[in-house]
Amino acid sequence: MLAGEADRWELALVDIDPVTLDAVEKLVGKMLHAKNADIPVTATVDRRTVLGGADYVVTTIAVGGRIGWQRDIEIPRTYGIFQPVGDTALPGGISRAMRMIPQMIGIARDIADLCPDAVFFNYSNPMTAICRAIRKETGVPVIGLCHGVHHVEGVIGRFLGVEDGSVSSFGVGLNHLTFLTRLFHNGADAKPLIRAKIDAQKAGLDAELASKSVWANIVEGRAPRYADNPFSWGMFEKYSVFPCAMDRHAVEFYPERFPGGAYCGQRLGREAFPIDERIALGDKWFDEMLAIANSDQPLPPAYYENVPGESEQLLEIIHSLQRDERKVFSVNMPNAGQAPYLPRDAIIECNASAVGGGFAALMADDLPAALIAKLQSKISAIEITVDAALKGSRDLMLEALLADGAVSDPDTARSLRDDLIDAHHAYLPQFA
Repeated sequence: MLAGEADRWELALVDIDPVTLDAVEKLVGKMLHAKNADIPVTATVDRRTVLGGADYVVTTIAVGGRIGWQRDIEIPRTYGIFQPVGDTALPGGISRAMRMIPQMIGIARDIADLCPDAVFFNYSNPMTAICRAIRKETGVPVIGLCHGVHHVEGVIGRFLGVEDGSVSSFGVGLNHLTFLTRLFHNGADAKPLIRAKIDAQKAGLDAELASKSVWANIVEGRAPRYADNPFSWGMFEKYSVFPCAMDRHAVEFYPERFPGGAYCGQRLGREAFPIDERIALGDKWFDEMLAIANSDQPLPPAYYENVPGESEQLLEIIHSLQRDERKVFSVNMPNAGQAPYLPRDAIIECNASAVGGGFAALMADDLPAALIAKLQSKISAIEITVDAALKGSRDLMLEALLADGAVSDPDTARSLRDDLIDAHHAYLPQFA
């Protein structure tokens, strides 16, 4: 928030787990104390007690937690389906949608009842399916936010070796498969710089790929290279657009190109973008959070750094809405004609101006026919997924798995569906 703005804020924290809620309340208290910010904070396990009169509502939840996420990865592996993320597409993303959508619908209905004028931001995945389900079932105008585009701008900047924050973009697509049609460095076209960097690395690319045994989820300690995301850079070479959020997410929209999870001689989710260790890291971070929250020591300095993550730009967006600053952000919202080649009302990730009273989408660039076809097919699969989750329909979940493309045999898809529902039955009341 801006200086002198503290008296305009009141924070309400909600979590169904009292242990987590207590820890986060303590962390927030330490942060406010350190910054001499006098902001009232309420913490509760019952969201309805604090939603009344809210101006902004932000959700970032994961029904089933890290154990559920792990099952979304492990069960499809028994069918030869390997996922490097499993929270958006492929069977893992569909399974997650079945758990997430009913709970998010419940939150949306409470917003409609208690604070219908609030701006509702969702960070939870699968982003596209959740936002579509909320709007379709309740009419609540949720806006989906993801740090993917902002993060990838930074990755491309490091790839080019230019200063932080100097790369910007313009694009359209689906969350985790947004095609950046324009890339800028300090306002100038960055594509010539990118092509020159690609040309410099292509000569030794085959040898570099052959020598790699692990593809890191996040490249740290050095400049990113073509070999770190060969599928995404290959798409840039072919179509002159860059898929966000790079190979780790983009490959999940193209299962037909990576049969059995085969990726540059390795296996997706194992050596290529290992997901198990990423999920396990959450337990380590959670334990560290509890220890810091319950200690008598002040917060480490890193807690105050504005590092890339799920929170970036949120306050900047709120300020732009409040002051009609008309700043442009990448958001997930319905297609109202800004991408005329995609289905109307589909939730797309696009550029929109945060103006007084809401978001005004900017007209998207055209895309190559092959990329439009991919987006259209995924939108259709997501629509089936949404209907399956809303209706608790096993038949529609089967159709969603087949439409998604990771499995083509109906009997296999039926068995996979049943295994996923059985594993998560405690979180799937609509299938009871």
